[in-house]
Amino acid sequence: MFARRAMRRRPLVTAAVVGGTAYYAGKRRAQGQAQEAAQDAQIAEMQAQTQPVYAPPPAYAPAPASEAPGLGDQLAQLAKLHETGGLSDEEYAAAKAKLLA
Repeated sequence: MFARRAMRRRPLVTAAVVGGTAYYAGKRRAQGQAQEAAQDAQIAEMQAQTQPVYAPPPAYAPAPASEAPGLGDQLAQLAKLHETGGLSDEEYAAAKAKLLA
């Protein structure tokens, strides 16, 4: 009679051992997956912080079409006209004094 009870209980003990083992294995696997997900999130955050952010180049304003020539440019034009004979010495001196005044 004792042998029959042991035979009957054995499937229950086996099922309990198998079920308990499966439970702990599943629990451990879930913990491992949660840990991996947390690590992946940290890695993604670190990569986002270290990657340079490229801003679009600034839009440059076009140069105004009607810029007044500078003083140096005007003096160069007068000197060129004087050298080519377009201005006499008096005219060159008067125009130069007018620009410098």
